[in-house]
Amino acid sequence: MTDIASKQTRLWVEVLWDYEFTEVEPLDATIEEEISVGGVKAFTRLYSCLLPYASDQRDDSGQIVWEELGNSGGSSRSLVALLAYLVLKGRSNGASAHQRTTALQAASLYLLLLGVPGSIANQMFHQVLFDTCSDLPSHCWPQDSTKKRKKDAAKGSQAEGKRSKPPRKDHDEVDMEEEHEEDEEEVHLSAKDLVTIRDGVVLLVQSLLRLLKTFSLKDTRQSAINCTQVPLTCPASPLRRIFHRLLYVILMMSKANRGRPALLVISQTVVAARGHALQFVCHLVEEMKETALPFVQILLQHICFQMLEKCEYRCHGSQAVGVLVALLPSEDYASFVKWLSGYSRHTKMVYRLFAVDVVMVLLQQPERAADLGAAAEVAVLLPHRYLVLEMPSLNASPCRAGPLHHLYVLYLDLDPFYMHTYTNLALLMRRVADCKTGVRKSALQAILALLKHGVIPMTTENLSVLSDRCRDPALSVKKKALQCLGELLTARPDSGVVQRAWLQGVIPALVDAESSVQEKALEALEETLLCQVKGYSPQRHLDAPQRLAWDLLGLLCYECPELSRYFSRAFSVWSKQNKFSKSFCSSLLSHTEAEHAGGAWLLLSQVARCTPNLPLTPVLQAWDHMLSTKEVAMTTCCHILSVVGDVADYFNEDTQSRIVDELMSWLRTMELSLEVMSAAMETLFQLGRSEDIKQTQAFLGLHCYGGLVSIPSCHDLDQDLMVKHLHLLGVASLHSPAHVGKRTVLLVESILSSQRDAHTGPDEPPESSTQTRPNSLPTKVRAHAVITLGRLCLQHEDLTQQYLPVFARELQEGAELAFRNNLVVIMCDLCVRYTNMVDCYIPNISSCLRDDQQVIREQTLIMLTNLLQEEFVKWKGSLFFRFVTVLVDPVPAIARTRISGCHVQPCIFHLNSPTWRERTRFSLKGQRNREKRFRIYRFLLEHFTDAQRVSITNKINQTILGCFADDELPLDADGAEILAETFSILSLKELKLQAASAPAGGAAADEPEEEGQNMATLHAAQKKVISQFQKKAFMENTVPIIIALKNMLELRRSPVIRDLMAYLQVAMKDLKGEVKELFSGDQQLVAELEFNLQEKENLENQTTPRTEQSAHLSVCNAAFPLHGTSSTRLDSARLFCVSTVKTWYLVPEVAAFSSTASL
Repeated sequence: MTDIASKQTRLWVEVLWDYEFTEVEPLDATIEEEISVGGVKAFTRLYSCLLPYASDQRDDSGQIVWEELGNSGGSSRSLVALLAYLVLKGRSNGASAHQRTTALQAASLYLLLLGVPGSIANQMFHQVLFDTCSDLPSHCWPQDSTKKRKKDAAKGSQAEGKRSKPPRKDHDEVDMEEEHEEDEEEVHLSAKDLVTIRDGVVLLVQSLLRLLKTFSLKDTRQSAINCTQVPLTCPASPLRRIFHRLLYVILMMSKANRGRPALLVISQTVVAARGHALQFVCHLVEEMKETALPFVQILLQHICFQMLEKCEYRCHGSQAVGVLVALLPSEDYASFVKWLSGYSRHTKMVYRLFAVDVVMVLLQQPERAADLGAAAEVAVLLPHRYLVLEMPSLNASPCRAGPLHHLYVLYLDLDPFYMHTYTNLALLMRRVADCKTGVRKSALQAILALLKHGVIPMTTENLSVLSDRCRDPALSVKKKALQCLGELLTARPDSGVVQRAWLQGVIPALVDAESSVQEKALEALEETLLCQVKGYSPQRHLDAPQRLAWDLLGLLCYECPELSRYFSRAFSVWSKQNKFSKSFCSSLLSHTEAEHAGGAWLLLSQVARCTPNLPLTPVLQAWDHMLSTKEVAMTTCCHILSVVGDVADYFNEDTQSRIVDELMSWLRTMELSLEVMSAAMETLFQLGRSEDIKQTQAFLGLHCYGGLVSIPSCHDLDQDLMVKHLHLLGVASLHSPAHVGKRTVLLVESILSSQRDAHTGPDEPPESSTQTRPNSLPTKVRAHAVITLGRLCLQHEDLTQQYLPVFARELQEGAELAFRNNLVVIMCDLCVRYTNMVDCYIPNISSCLRDDQQVIREQTLIMLTNLLQEEFVKWKGSLFFRFVTVLVDPVPAIARTRISGCHVQPCIFHLNSPTWRERTRFSLKGQRNREKRFRIYRFLLEHFTDAQRVSITNKINQTILGCFADDELPLDADGAEILAETFSILSLKELKLQAASAPAGGAAADEPEEEGQNMATLHAAQKKVISQFQKKAFMENTVPIIIALKNMLELRRSPVIRDLMAYLQVAMKDLKGEVKELFSGDQQLVAELEFNLQEKENLENQTTPRTEQSAHLSVCNAAFPLHGTSSTRLDSARLFCVSTVKTWYLVPEVAAFSSTASL
């Protein structure tokens, strides 16, 4: 290399030094060829030889190098000129791969020479050449270019001969040459060339780093800046490109220069590359601070908007978003959360799903606190409360269920001090009643977490949510509710309200229609109650599970006796499984002397029916104790009597006779309560029961009617004693109806006829003759008398025929609450026994659905519902229309009734034009009751299928609109109200087909991930077909009637024209471009519709609400004026049906990578 340098003429060397290595003169062709043949190897050998001298920094170590250079006939200036020439040739865009490699080798050799001691003295350092060498990698390594590269490398070499040779150029010539060089096309570099160039760059960087350790740049400040600014800062354009490249690595996609990105198969390598990309982004943010933060925000947006629906990719993507969001300061974090709130309301389900995944990841990060002086809108967005309770108001069920499930998991690790902020139950209560099964299950889990950690109080109202869901229509929800109640009982076993809620949820599940639910309830009861029955001793304390079991049995005995009818179902199953052994019965009997004896007798009353293993001696001792003392509770007395009756067959005759005598003596005292008297009569029947029916009836006649059952004179009789006599008579008549005489019936009738005769006119005979004179008796006596007469009617058909008209009349005209309530119960019971006979009195019973008293309305609803479910009563007459009025009952418990039917069209007439008999109770006519009527319409339509919606729309068109158009129905005041209401009903969103109005992807919300895309495609096709069907049906069935009605209403100047136009605005909302086609027969109507639709759209655009602080969906309810109407029409109540609800989606645009704007 030194020989080549010595061959250069002094003039050529001096010219390069004079130009300060900014321009070069052509080298001699011979020398050029010699360099191209062996230059690279020569550079390598020379570099290896000089490396030891550069490493040794002793002052005399470099002397040998400089002496050898002088002895070779060259000089340091010639060598520097030659190296500079090679460097400048290789830094041009048109340089070949060989020239670039040679330039890198020459630059490395020059930097190595600078590190040899004595280089300054030998004039080796030149600032311009040093800066050129340090910046050489950016020129030799090929840069991205939008220009087309040359395919033939030979053409690149031809460009070398086109360089300008004049030593001096004026300003214009320089500009033209620069433009020519910029337009010069880059040569094509093979993979092997790129590897060689990369090795040269590595060698150059190593040489520079080695030099900077020993070579001082304090006198050349600009060179020091050039060396240090490259690794520390980066211009915006390359940083944007870096983030753009990293985007697809993070998304686990591959993307060529052109074309759509393709998914990569998730593997260990792909996941590792994603992790390295995230680490590199974190490193860039740490090093560059505010410069990189805007690009991080844009990167987050692109990750969100390029996410796919597949679960694995969403999971990795949400984790990546969590890592990147952690880099943002609080203000930028709040800005992203606000953006995410709008993103979560996008119409595409995949975006909503991914928003939920991101929210779950953000909830796992530490909650951010607002800085001092932070804006209010920033402070609102920082807490986790906003993420959990404000954002997940989404449509697809996974989007609703996901946050609720994560809320449940989140609460498992939170402390009470933090959790006190989560007190808003409105969202959870809505989700518990959601239409999707998964959402309801997740909501139950969330409520369980809130209750377990004391975030919400353990009130009956809150706990009833869990117990009510045990009767959910969905099997999985019922099981989840049972599981939640079990977990809550385990966490709070000492809470009385929790115990009561557990009983109310688990015990009714024993009679559930699903066998798996029955098994789960049986398992819970066996584990909680049955397995905790162990031998009792006063000296031994009960453990926690035993105390819980006896507390539950105490509640079941004294506070929840109505659940006992379900409880008996469990014992019939357990008896088949041989659960009641002798040891179990002995252990159970040992608790009859404890403080919780009531619960023990409750269990015994159920066990005694199922097993013969019950010891008799403790039962007789309890019987004797009950007769000798009055301290035994009424419920316990009933259970003891039940046990005695169940084991009566195992007593000998002397014991049976003794018990009968004692029981009769006890009953004759008339000091027992009605419940105990009923239990005693049942026990008496069990003691006298025989296989011979005649013997049984003789026994009952002897003991019941031979002195026990009688109706004494009504004069000077105690009211309570009269009630007990009547009750005994009714109970006895159920077991032995043959012994009831005519005189007894007349005596009971006389009690009822007292009030009836008071209302009878002087010339009107009583409806049923009696030999007793009228007298006035208290309501309590008459209420029990009617119950007794009803029991007598159950056993005598002739009495039923005689007294049914009386019951019906008293039900309508009676004033006493208890009396009329008992009449409802009696008539419904008689309907079971004598269905055809009572059927004509169902209207009398159903009229009580609108009674003034809440108790009677509720009782009637329960009784009629049971009859309808058992099909003793059919839907006919006005029964359905009376039932639907329950939906608008002022009492929420009654209004929650669920009823379905397809009678919307008859409802319109019935609710607006009731018969004269129903005006006082069932009339919902008039503007005052309009909201109640529409609550009924909406409820019925919500439970329709799409086929039923199509059918009811056609019926309304033909039977209502068509009849008005043909003058078959009069357009008087009542007719105008019906017609206007019909248009309002047709405008309801509940009447729209769900398949056509559901968002894309919603149909596949509950499907497996791999089937989601197919379901979305199928849904889109179905939606298109349904839209075409709707358009055709509207054109054929509706448009002709609408045009005829419009002409008729305009001719009569009817105000209903406003309702018709309002309906058309709603109907044509999705068919704006087809108005002319559909209504081609009425050009005036077309013009009005187009104008109104345009005005409506303009008004909506002007009144778009955009609330910056809450980022909620905004609802705009506005009444839009019709074309040609005066301002006074806006005040009309009829414009209520014109109101339109429009949802505005605050979906942000995706920020482009060319922009650095904030979110």
